[in-house]
Amino acid sequence: MTEERTGYRRSAKSPRGEARRRELLDKVADDLGANGLVDFSLRRAARAAGTTHKVLLYHFEGPEDLLTQAVLQLRERRITRAVAAANEAGDRSMAERVRSMWPTLIGAESWVLDQAIGLAMFDAGRYADLARSASRQYLPTLLALCPDDWGDQRKTEVAEFVLATLRGFLIEWRTSGDGAGIEAGLAALVRALEREETA
Repeated sequence: MTEERTGYRRSAKSPRGEARRRELLDKVADDLGANGLVDFSLRRAARAAGTTHKVLLYHFEGPEDLLTQAVLQLRERRITRAVAAANEAGDRSMAERVRSMWPTLIGAESWVLDQAIGLAMFDAGRYADLARSASRQYLPTLLALCPDDWGDQRKTEVAEFVLATLRGFLIEWRTSGDGAGIEAGLAALVRALEREETA
């Protein structure tokens, strides 16, 4: 069994194996986006992917690895949409481009990504990477929005500020639904970024 599994692992690294892995991951991510994290299991993932849980275990280290990779996939989709929204803003200020990203952050799959952060907070030992990976995924996008003439430290400080603020707004939106309060907070964030850009 070990030799068979090891051999399969080697074949899973081939271009064909990687393509199959991406195909399975896309289907599992689609299922998470539609049904959330509650009652997630290998068997449910296998049904969604149209395969067996044993096949999933050939391509992923286990249910937690599969869940983490699927959440990463959903987050990448959201980041891609956010970047597209920011780019549609063209040459406008960083403040305006950040503001334009907000509707994509509360889009269709956002509730699942919010669940993932909650899961990481509930059981940090088991799911901490779901939260840590969020910062690693979002920060490059926010750093890229910073003006080119800023130094690295300034870019990092502002990007971290924006990330933490938007994350707080997402939690507020998910828990209270206070749209008016969030709009007021977004307006304050925009003003703060405008002041930073003109400093």
